[in-house]
Parts: sequence; C-alpha cells; structure tokens
Amino acid sequence: MATVLLTGFDPFGGDAVNPSGEAVRTVAERWSSPDRLITEVLPVSFAGAAERLRSLLAAHSPDLVIATGLAGGRADITVERVAVNLADARIPDNDGEQPTDAPSLPGAPTALFATLPVKRIVAAIAEQGIPAVTSLSAGSFVCNHVFLHAAAWAAGTRGARAGFVHVPWAAGQEPQGAPALPAADIAAAIETALLVSLAHTTDAAVVGGSLH
Repeated sequence: MATVLLTGFDPFGGDAVNPSGEAVRTVAERWSSPDRLITEVLPVSFAGAAERLRSLLAAHSPDLVIATGLAGGRADITVERVAVNLADARIPDNDGEQPTDAPSLPGAPTALFATLPVKRIVAAIAEQGIPAVTSLSAGSFVCNHVFLHAAAWAAGTRGARAGFVHVPWAAGQEPQGAPALPAADIAAAIETALLVSLAHTTDAAVVGGSLH
C-alpha cells in the first residue's frame, strides 16, 4: 500500500475560489483506493507553501506526490513535465511577496522533470472525454515553486515520485470569457492522475512533445 500526497491551493489574486483546492477536497471525500491518501490545500505563498510542503513530506514520507494548481486561461487539464528553478512573480503572492529572478531552491538544478507517467495520465484523462495535454511550462509563480520543491525532494528520496497538474477554471467560477471545465471533470482528472501514477512507474513511449 502506497502513501500519496495530493495538494491544491487557496484562492489568490483577488479570486473567491481556487478550483484546485476544491477538487482536492472532492477527491479526498470519495477516495476508495486502499492506498493512503494525504491531502492539503496550500497557501499561495512562496515561503508558506514550501514550508508546509516540507512539513508534510517529513511527516508522511509519501511514495507519490501530485501537486495541483490553477492555470486560469488554459482550457485543458495540463500535466506538467518540467519545473524550473525560478521564482519570478508577475503578481504578489498572498503574503505580499513578489520575488524577481530568484531561485526557487538555491543549490537545486536549473530544472527538474516530473517523475510521473505524464503521457499515460493525459491519455487516460482524454479517454474520459476531458480535454488534457502535456505542458512544458508550469510558469514561475507559486505553482512552479511547489513543483520544483516536490521534484527536488523526490530526486533525493529513494523510490519517491512527484509531479504537477494544472487545471482550468471550474464552470460557474471563471472570469467572463475565460475557458472552464465542470468541477466534476476537474476532480475526475486529478483522481485519474493519482490512479494512473499508482499503477505505472514508467511512461508510455508515444509522441507527446510540441513544436513551440
């Protein structure tokens, strides 16, 4: 039986809700796998999110970490492939901090890859009729910051794996004109990412890159 850590985020940027946090709560409520699921909604704070993540990792020693966050403006579930060691905030975080061109984790590599079967996850989500793609940029805000910290931890922890999934707005919560998905689809996609990652330690050798 594996231990899984699943995280989402609080609202930020003046928004009333964050669909990643809501989806994490939904997944926790209906989780039926024998694998142990630990969930947490993290603060949208560079310092606070990293500190809380470190505490969770130390307390639970998970085998698998999947962090999730909102990518407002994207229309698909986007499974991230790479975290960059860069904190460059377009807006302040919820603590009012706005780092510019700073390392997310001093001493860590410039970038780290997810160790999830990202292409298998995308395929499994798409098979449910939910739009999903791989992504080569998790941005440079708190989502990427958490992804980089989780990936660095996994790289130094035998047998551990980590990755990140960005979600669009949930329908009915989106700003006017923004793409959105039903909240139930977002939760289903995240649950699928967990189950596929538990079932597969290697990815499918299929085309999944991009030209730009």
